[in-house]
Amino acid sequence: MSDAIIYLDPDSELNLQAQIRQKMVAAITLGNFPRGERLPSSRKLAEQLGVARNTVVLAYQQLADEGYLVSRERSGLYVNEDIRSGQVAAAQFQQRRRQASDRWRQRFRNSATPSHDFSCPPNWQQYPYPFIEGQFDHSLYPVKEWREASRLALGVKEINTWAGETGDIDDPMLIEQIRSRILPRRGIQARPEEILVTVGTQQALYLATELLVDSSVAVAVEEPGYPGMRRLLAQRGAPVVYQPVDEEGLVVDDRLDDCPLIYVTPSHQTPTAVTMSSERRKALLARASATDALIIEDDFEFESNYLGSPHPALRSMDGEDRVIYMSCLSKVLSPGLRLGFMVAAPEVIAEARKLRRLMVRHPPLNNQRTAAFFLSLGHYDSFLMHLHRIFEQRWIALRRALNYYMLFYVEMAPAQGGTSLWVKGPEDLDVKYVAGEAARRGILIEPVDHYYATANAPRNCFRMGVTSIPHDAIRDGVLALRDLFHDLTENKTETFDSARGEHLTGAALREALAGQVMVSIIAYGDPCTIEICDDGSLVGKAGYAAEDRDQGQWWIEEDRWHRQWGRWAWGETGIYDVRREGNILKLFDEDGWLIDRYIPQRDSEPDPQIASGLTTA
Repeated sequence: MSDAIIYLDPDSELNLQAQIRQKMVAAITLGNFPRGERLPSSRKLAEQLGVARNTVVLAYQQLADEGYLVSRERSGLYVNEDIRSGQVAAAQFQQRRRQASDRWRQRFRNSATPSHDFSCPPNWQQYPYPFIEGQFDHSLYPVKEWREASRLALGVKEINTWAGETGDIDDPMLIEQIRSRILPRRGIQARPEEILVTVGTQQALYLATELLVDSSVAVAVEEPGYPGMRRLLAQRGAPVVYQPVDEEGLVVDDRLDDCPLIYVTPSHQTPTAVTMSSERRKALLARASATDALIIEDDFEFESNYLGSPHPALRSMDGEDRVIYMSCLSKVLSPGLRLGFMVAAPEVIAEARKLRRLMVRHPPLNNQRTAAFFLSLGHYDSFLMHLHRIFEQRWIALRRALNYYMLFYVEMAPAQGGTSLWVKGPEDLDVKYVAGEAARRGILIEPVDHYYATANAPRNCFRMGVTSIPHDAIRDGVLALRDLFHDLTENKTETFDSARGEHLTGAALREALAGQVMVSIIAYGDPCTIEICDDGSLVGKAGYAAEDRDQGQWWIEEDRWHRQWGRWAWGETGIYDVRREGNILKLFDEDGWLIDRYIPQRDSEPDPQIASGLTTA
């Protein structure tokens, strides 16, 4: 037997004995052992693999107990021929498989709409800069806490509550935890009969569309929007109204008047991450009331607001029971958990429960009970706070890195939080090509064309997520992306050597800066103001309502401006050469890259007209 048939993975989570059993079973199943050939002795295999002989002995013994191996007296161990007797020759099997495939395709009467979603590489964890949203960061998983909840759910008394036949009833303990712990965070009051546990939010959407949608029901969805919902509506043959999204979320206008059903993601819109404003929420509910429309509220990411408190859920503002609310635990715990829930009028839940029973009576009750213990023990709340801190740090780090290194390449959609940023690049950018080149440099970004149903998909927009990338890798990843943009785009960012304008030094540099209030554009939010005080201090205001503030100090040394913020620019000392072109000051870092442009103004409140001069400079 060659080393290629049996090998051990040093990074595997399985112990050595389990790995040997796994590899042997695979080799036997694939027919890698010649018929009648004796397996290597335990001593020989142990030497080949570099493990203790007893490890191989125990693995062989279990394989023999399970019927994979047989022992022949004074001869050794062999593959059990009874295992092989049920195997069909490969060529014969392939021919039969092709014939069956053709036959089955002719029988299909319904076929799901094909998916054209972004395909994340299976080995994404091997990329140094995976800016992809939604992938699972195993380092954050609450292993100890989930294990405790699982251990409690596996107690003898608990097993009696979930292991038997319970019909289509969900775990009452989980229902109570959702009702009393999760929903009040969103301002929602619900009775147990208004809650249904689902296999993730996607099943909840499937149930709702099956109940409420057919070819006669027009449905309004966000554009761009969630592809999974579009495919469900296509499956039902529903006419779809693609409603645009602006900085306040779904646009509410008379295009909604002929839509009996409206689907929205108000907390952080998929995919732009824009939060629907309170005024827009009220307008949507008012129009739904006036036109007798129903609303599906997909609240998949409500917990991650970093620049303010989360807005109340639409359902909490709904006085007419028009909103079907959906959310999930998978977004917090792990995608593989697939536990979600829907909240609606009792009549809706009763019908959804009957429909769910046709597919699956209920999500696995052992998982439901484990999740219930996880919630009741307070682990969910503490883990949520931990995730909030981690993702907030990563999200802000990404936003600041994009603003610092790529200010003149990109702009970001207004967002108050979430786990991703919607980024717009230069007009000549072909994101699909850039994404391919970025992957070759170890950077993963997500093109956004699959979020559009119409032909309006921008070629220069992409998403960058923070769920999968360590905080310490974000800055270097953005810097690498900046270098790629510089190599690929036609409109190159200025460098110190290529830029026009007078190089300010000495007294001229001090005179241009000291005592000035400068306006600077940023890649997100309103223009930034920086007060450069005579005493060497700095005061900065940025964001959408000057919510991002910082203080620092400045000085001039060797004809360069030195600037150090408390938090901005990572709290590091920045050293800049300054050029003046007209009334614009241009800052270049030590590598000669253009980092910022300033325009002086008279007071500390940004003047939009002055700031507009920076974007056209």
